[in-house]
Amino acid sequence: MKKAGIIGGLGPESTVEYYQSFIKKYQEKVNSKQKLPELFINSINMYNIFQFISDDDLQGLIDYVGTAAQKLETIGADFIVISANTPHIVFEEVREKVSTPMISIVEATYDKADERNLKRVGLLGTKFTMEHDFFKKPFQSSNKEIVVPDEDDQKYIHQKIVDELENGIVNPDTKKDFQKISQKMIEKENLDGLILGCTELPMILKDGDLDVELLNTTDIHVDKMIEETFKELS
Repeated sequence: MKKAGIIGGLGPESTVEYYQSFIKKYQEKVNSKQKLPELFINSINMYNIFQFISDDDLQGLIDYVGTAAQKLETIGADFIVISANTPHIVFEEVREKVSTPMISIVEATYDKADERNLKRVGLLGTKFTMEHDFFKKPFQSSNKEIVVPDEDDQKYIHQKIVDELENGIVNPDTKKDFQKISQKMIEKENLDGLILGCTELPMILKDGDLDVELLNTTDIHVDKMIEETFKELS
């Protein structure tokens, strides 16, 4: 079996979800509660990520995340994932820093949207994910539409992610506000899907909360990890 390497801490809550979900899906795959996958987690500081992006220091971000990937490669990871959406701003550059294969959360989410024939989808996440085009590129290049909330709603969503969800706080009032923002966007833009483009968002938005299909990027990413785990070592 291949050993996964996870760049975690981005934030801690989603790293726990990656770990637990990966183990659960692995045990389902082997049909045994008595078996566990071997993996490595390199937990780094999500606030450093935010600072690099706020300072427009993408080279600093590449070096920081790239070093984390290199450490996982050095200790024996057979493939690597970044357990957050925002750092994928520099995914291609980080991928060039290691010879170990890396699995993109953006590519995995695009594949799922395409599989489900979604044509016009909304994107929620940190302000960095919503403002930049790294998540939008594969969709737009395939004639799929990506829509984000207006600027004020983006600021509100980002603040709640940082102040609450990143710290494990799920506030019922925040959930209602997120639902209102999302539903407004769904109706105005005639969306057929919504990407939960922050790995903490599934803590607060669940299937059935809105009138469209939700794309849980964490769950989608972990599924790709399971696929890779059971591939033959080259």
